[in-house]
Amino acid sequence: MFDGFRQEAFRLETLDDYSRSGNVDAYRRFLDGEPIPDGYNADWLDEVGTWTRSGRRVYRVHVLGRPLTPYLRFELSWGYVTNATAGEEFFILDVTDGINPLENSGDFWLFDSTTAVSMNYTDDGGFAGAEVLPDDVGPEYAERRDVALARAVPFADWWTKHAG
Repeated sequence: MFDGFRQEAFRLETLDDYSRSGNVDAYRRFLDGEPIPDGYNADWLDEVGTWTRSGRRVYRVHVLGRPLTPYLRFELSWGYVTNATAGEEFFILDVTDGINPLENSGDFWLFDSTTAVSMNYTDDGGFAGAEVLPDDVGPEYAERRDVALARAVPFADWWTKHAG
């Protein structure tokens, strides 16, 4: 899907823990208090940079509540801050003091507002697979994206207020 999108790739993240689905070693380093290693997330940064330089948008909303889990502290401080340098955009929908308008939406990618990919995870944060959904459900996922964006704030603004 990433090779073929033409305008935008949107991601909705709804979990507090993805610790068994990504860079497990980096997460351990973070927990041990080590600094971000040189070249952290370089492959993703290269991909995102290629897309954004060609005029394509890569952006995501993370629905979360405070206090942040250790994993979310890692994802936001290492992942989001680093990935933003390549042009990826991040937004936070903080539901700490309110209702989650996307409570049962689950995680997904939406490509060009038409093709949704459901992202499935185990209870302990492991990736359990992805499912490309039929294009006729694309409008439903685009609506979820729009709801998330309407209620979210830019990550940098949220992080300035809530980091730490």
